[in-house]
Amino acid sequence: MHAPKVLMYVTDWCPYCERARSLLAAKGVAVEEIDVESVPGAREEMRARTGRDTVPQIFIGQTHVGGSDDLQALDADGRLDVLLN
Repeated sequence: MHAPKVLMYVTDWCPYCERARSLLAAKGVAVEEIDVESVPGAREEMRARTGRDTVPQIFIGQTHVGGSDDLQALDADGRLDVLLN
């Protein structure tokens, strides 16, 4: 069994994106990033998939985790590792 794909909509200047990157990197997770400022249509795609306007927006597999604070809360509750495995 392999780990689910992790996808994160980001901007390169966002401190919350960096916080999420750091947490996932510390867990050894590879993340596919889509920069909503440089990829045409990415922000609209993100809004359509999540109903949210802010970055980061994080998906683990097909599960929309939410933003950085949501990711941190999952980790604090011990539920992030379950989603990642």
